[in-house]
Amino acid sequence: MITDDGPYRLASTAAEAIRDQLGAHNVAVVLGSGWRVAADTLGAVQSEIPSHELPGVEAPTVSGHEGVLRSVSVPTGSGEQRLLVLAGRSHLYEGHRPDTVVHLVRSAVLSGCERVVLTNAAGSLREEVGIGRVVVVSDHLNLMGADPMVGAAPPEHLGSRFVDLTDLYDAQLRAALADRRPDLVEGVYAGLLGASFETPAEIRMLRTLGADLVGMSTVLEAIAAHHLGARVTALSLVTNLAAGLQPSIDHLEVLAAGEAARSEMSDVLRDVLEVS
Repeated sequence: MITDDGPYRLASTAAEAIRDQLGAHNVAVVLGSGWRVAADTLGAVQSEIPSHELPGVEAPTVSGHEGVLRSVSVPTGSGEQRLLVLAGRSHLYEGHRPDTVVHLVRSAVLSGCERVVLTNAAGSLREEVGIGRVVVVSDHLNLMGADPMVGAAPPEHLGSRFVDLTDLYDAQLRAALADRRPDLVEGVYAGLLGASFETPAEIRMLRTLGADLVGMSTVLEAIAAHHLGARVTALSLVTNLAAGLQPSIDHLEVLAAGEAARSEMSDVLRDVLEVS
């Protein structure tokens, strides 16, 4: 459990453990529901550890979240890249504090990861962007009732808690990805607390607010990583149409959609790793 007096200190301790046990990495990828099948194709696993063995990390309780950190060697056009894969995340709806939800991402950035790729499963509010599509997150609506910058102020060398989110989802990386993959669409992700899915009335509200996607993760991690200076990219796999656009929604459908879209997800992840 993270205490009020030291979330950054605890993240620094976990970062040291990551470097000691898995080595140095420059990119971290957080796997959301259904995304493991894509990450398994990226490269050779060099080593792995259970994430909950790191200081301050809670074991995941959600189906589809494995609870493992992997060091993966990924061949790219410019050579070999060392990737830190975070297979499993914590969510607010599990009863965790915001500091716990972002702890692994903070630890990854403090361990040396200069880029963070966040993935998630999301509902689409646009009927033309259907199940199996990968959407690049261009911005978000934080409707989770929480923010990782609340609480203890960060140490001075890590910057102010009043972090500018204007370019949270790195525009240069998104432009480079669009040049490489013009078929990909972008969208605004609405992050809600969960764990219940949204009502049709809530979906109508979100569409009015400008949301294209809805989910229960990513937002807090993106803020925490950006605050520490990492370049952030986020990818949503559309696993269902939002409430009112299809008859019903089930978590098992989320995992099944990931399996069905394995090839598309793998290709997009590889392209994200190639751009700079």
